[in-house]
Amino acid sequence: MINKPKTAKDRIILALDADNLKEAEDLVKELRDYTGYFKIGLPLIVNYGYEAFRILEEHGAKCYYDCKFHDIPHTVQKACINLVKNGIDFFNVHIQGGSKMVSSVVKASRAAAKSFGFAQPTILGVTLLSSFGQKTLTTELCVDKDIEDYVLQLAKVASEAGLDGVIAGAEDAKRIRKELGEDFIILCPATRPTWASVNDQVRVDTPRDAILSGADFMVIGRPITMADDRIGAAKLVIDEIENALQDKANVLI
Repeated sequence: MINKPKTAKDRIILALDADNLKEAEDLVKELRDYTGYFKIGLPLIVNYGYEAFRILEEHGAKCYYDCKFHDIPHTVQKACINLVKNGIDFFNVHIQGGSKMVSSVVKASRAAAKSFGFAQPTILGVTLLSSFGQKTLTTELCVDKDIEDYVLQLAKVASEAGLDGVIAGAEDAKRIRKELGEDFIILCPATRPTWASVNDQVRVDTPRDAILSGADFMVIGRPITMADDRIGAAKLVIDEIENALQDKANVLI
């Protein structure tokens, strides 16, 4: 399992917003000293598969594999075993796939890691996509429940099914942390510094929001990768996290 982050830099998961492997590699080489993990998402996965992951390996960078599996239990179980077999130890699945799917993934992935002699994987559960709002949940998905209560319920399902943590926004993270304790990992998926645009996200948090809510990790992409000065932008995010951590520590004293 991955360790809880110790520094501000370790908390940043940088989304590799790249159209090809050359762009991805350039981002990794430039920013590997300013981020804890790099997120490989569907665009790179579909185009290049494990080649993208190998680039991270070559440069000593750590991977968060954002595959969001959601299928029948047997199919997702097989897919996750293959991830583990290829050395990927930090990935996610949709909790909405149900407890049977989730628990089978956890058991199979841990057994696979043991059989291959690898470290136990860290598996997170996707609660609700950050592009979803209450209207989408109620009108389109026909879920007659407040979005905050729905996310908390999914987090409880994740914990009971054996997942190591969840992906959830800062407002949800406060309740999740209170209900499920300090060891449960919380990752904020749509994090935007105050100086950045929100793009296509509906529920967005700042790095400060994420820290004060009790989140462990945060995904940041375009505010850094599309900046004119990417290293400068990363340093600004690190400063914001450090200030929030200090303020949080002062409150606890």
